[in-house]
Amino acid sequence: MSEQSTPLAQGRYAGSTAAELSGRGRGARMAAGDDQRVLFPRNGQVTLYGDRLAIGGWDGRADLVLRPREVTSVRNEYTDLYGRFVGGLLNSGRSLIIDTVSHGEIYLMIDHRRFLETTNNRTWARLLKTWLAS
Repeated sequence: MSEQSTPLAQGRYAGSTAAELSGRGRGARMAAGDDQRVLFPRNGQVTLYGDRLAIGGWDGRADLVLRPREVTSVRNEYTDLYGRFVGGLLNSGRSLIIDTVSHGEIYLMIDHRRFLETTNNRTWARLLKTWLAS
């Protein structure tokens, strides 16, 4: 098995684009206090490999595959589109934001635990920054 086909990390994601989040109304933001899937309708498996990030089922059934050259930055923070009020008071609720050349800003919640409102986004932000630097 080649290094490029061995996963460095895997998880489950719920995701949205910045454009999709900006189009959500006040009612959707209020409903997200109970269930984040209202704001993050895309979901599936996310897998990091040495040469690519594969976001499974991004466009229905098609995967979104990003190479390091297609990712301009990675952040783990609250924004005007997804703030502390919706994401929870804990820093673990901050979304993982991947800026891409082809798809703009992608917001992800990786391994989101609904009851606790926590994610593995901080870990993934570190992994992705290391991946981009290598």
